[in-house]
Amino acid sequence: MIIKSKIFNFKEKTYTMGILNLTPDSFSDGGNFTNIDKAIKRAKLMVEEGADIIDVGAESTRPGATYIEEKEELRRLLPIVKKLVEEIDVPISIDTYKAKVAEECLKLGAHIINDIKGLKDDPKMAEVIAKYKVPIIIMHIQGTPKTMQNNPKYGDLIEDIIDSLEESIEIAIRCGISKDNIILDPGIGFGKTFNNNLEIIDKLKKIEKIGYPILVGASRKGFIGEILNRPPLERLEGNLAVAAISSYNGASIIRVHEVEETVRVLKVVDMINRNKNIL
Repeated sequence: MIIKSKIFNFKEKTYTMGILNLTPDSFSDGGNFTNIDKAIKRAKLMVEEGADIIDVGAESTRPGATYIEEKEELRRLLPIVKKLVEEIDVPISIDTYKAKVAEECLKLGAHIINDIKGLKDDPKMAEVIAKYKVPIIIMHIQGTPKTMQNNPKYGDLIEDIIDSLEESIEIAIRCGISKDNIILDPGIGFGKTFNNNLEIIDKLKKIEKIGYPILVGASRKGFIGEILNRPPLERLEGNLAVAAISSYNGASIIRVHEVEETVRVLKVVDMINRNKNIL
């Protein structure tokens, strides 16, 4: 996959996506980077630490979060995206499920759209992605951020996720999105129970068989907090454990808050995986 003229070889390396939250109410760092200068400084630090992609979001999608209008999302995003594209050397991903927001950011030069609703919410989203010929991260979610953790249920968890992702892939291809521009995210924490999250990480290889790169975003999430009995900012070891196991089980991109430590861990996992394939 080529993103911003950079070759992403998912067979050789697990890539690190650094999280930049512009929201005042994100579950772990809300309000920290709403200022333009602080946001740019944070993004540059993550790049120095080894981030391959910066993922920028301006609407909280934590459990219980409420919808914000696209006008407000754009107000938060556009000034910072403009500067990021000008000053950051790695691809910029936009975390949004609104086609208008996606298009305005792509006009400024953003490189990836990360849609938590898997092209199923805004009927124009797939058309925008096809028009700009950029990669799309298609995530699985059950419900909406406001309701998704209200007793989520599945028949067969992994098969249900695969079926839903394949529906999204069909939407993408029907609208003209290249197969080479599709990345899948099983949606850890998005309409999933504690045990669901563990099962997804354990069975990533089943999802990998669909034939697309997989992104895992579990950084600081509640199930890690339950295991460690620690608040979001004290879950580093759990985050790294999940990153390592996810990479070993087939994930191509790990979306994280703590970039430097994750990059180091993934270098070791990648070496083990390469050696395993040789022996």
